[in-house]
Amino acid sequence: MADLRLVGCKIYSVWGTLLFVLLFYASEVRALLCYCHPCYNSDTNGTCKTSDTGACYASKSLSSIDENEELETLTWGCFEPVEEILLQCTPSNVPHKWVTKCCKEGELCNLYLNLTLAELDLDLPDDGTSDREQRAESVSKLALLISIVSVTVFLIVLLVAIAFIYFRYKRQELRRRQLLVDSEHETFIPPGQSLHHLIDESSGSGSGLPLIVQRTIAKQITLVRSIGKGRFGEVWKGKWRGENVAVKIFFTTEEQSWFRETELYQTVLLRHDNILGFIAADIKGTGSWTQLYLITDYHENGSLYDYLHLHALDTSEMLYLAHSASCGLSHLHVEIFGTRGKPAIAHRDIKSKNILVRKNGTCCIADLGLAVRYVSETNEVDVASNTRCGTRRYMSPEVLDETMNKNHFDSYKQADMYSFGLVLWEIARRCVIGGIVHDAELPYYDYVPQDPSIEDMRKIVCIERIRPTIPDVWYHDEYLKVMCRVMSECWNPSPAARLTCLRIKKTLGRLVESIESTTKPPKHQ
Repeated sequence: MADLRLVGCKIYSVWGTLLFVLLFYASEVRALLCYCHPCYNSDTNGTCKTSDTGACYASKSLSSIDENEELETLTWGCFEPVEEILLQCTPSNVPHKWVTKCCKEGELCNLYLNLTLAELDLDLPDDGTSDREQRAESVSKLALLISIVSVTVFLIVLLVAIAFIYFRYKRQELRRRQLLVDSEHETFIPPGQSLHHLIDESSGSGSGLPLIVQRTIAKQITLVRSIGKGRFGEVWKGKWRGENVAVKIFFTTEEQSWFRETELYQTVLLRHDNILGFIAADIKGTGSWTQLYLITDYHENGSLYDYLHLHALDTSEMLYLAHSASCGLSHLHVEIFGTRGKPAIAHRDIKSKNILVRKNGTCCIADLGLAVRYVSETNEVDVASNTRCGTRRYMSPEVLDETMNKNHFDSYKQADMYSFGLVLWEIARRCVIGGIVHDAELPYYDYVPQDPSIEDMRKIVCIERIRPTIPDVWYHDEYLKVMCRVMSECWNPSPAARLTCLRIKKTLGRLVESIESTTKPPKHQ
């Protein structure tokens, strides 16, 4: 508030200065009282009054009576600001038998003008400035004053607007921080329980919170900071009832993607340690804007892509990442039969940026916006209505050359396995072998540009049949050798010859058991 009062004092000071300048200038252009003779109005007592921009004048002229005698005539009065009249105040370069002078210096100033016919030989008046120049100067002063006033008013309005926006932002920021502090100390969840316990107790299907809770959760969440952006919208870290959550905010144009992903996350029996935990979906907005929320578990390590750029891996860490990712994808692909079974689901956008790393060093599959379901009762594939078909760099050969059978569900699972083989290659690159580790890179980084087109990928993958380079040193390590064989079989040009995710899960599971028998396993949550 003290800052606002200081800004108000400055505004009043500036306006006071402007008012003084305007009054001072107005005194220079006021009407003048002039001496007149002869006076054409008998009620003026020998005076006349000019307009606001007029002038007083005095004139002397000589007229010839005969060849030897001339008559001198003196007149005084007021001039109006008409160009033709003003010209009479300026002596000409040609001598005349008359002289006229004008003044605006004060009341009755024309009584004191010195009129001598000798001045007729001068090029300019005695004071060195003609009345026309004086008036031009007055007009320029007025224009300058108007410009100064306009700029000053604009700057004042701008400063007031900036001050208002700044103090409003500070007030909102303080309020947000206070809400965040308060949320840290909330005790909505009973001691000894977590958000996961609340979900498991209230939702037997493992598909998030009860719908009645989901429809009010958006108003209870405090957004902390943005942690990612994409084609669909933005991901924020949030606080709800004292626990961290991830909030995926969809653009309003992506309503179909939000609805589709929400529908898939609420699939019965989908909940799994290696699939991103769904909490709730809600719509938040007013009459002018709408936000589509998808609330999930928060994992501070971020995506596998980010994790690999920051961490070099030993053999056990590599295997835990690869095996846990295969467990999540295998759970998606498998169909669980029963009264309330789970349909088989294909992801369609497997990549390192859509796999998250949990605190215990294992992975979970995220982003089901493009996933498809297999409806076994009707033998149909439930495909999303949006036009996106995945990430070009990770597309399988049959997707790139458009030869995939879209009516056969196994085709989608086989395309997932090709993409998963590329993810395994990314993980293997960060494994330290003999003290050497490779930089984290995307598949085909050395063949295509950073944002490749469909044609770029089709040429490399389908026509030239190039696959990511496997260093020779990998074949000299017991575990990496198996990884090389697995990823190579995932890259097979023939979709039917590729390994299933269940087979990869079992193969990598044996490697994990082998390494756990010789080393201490990492601590799990």
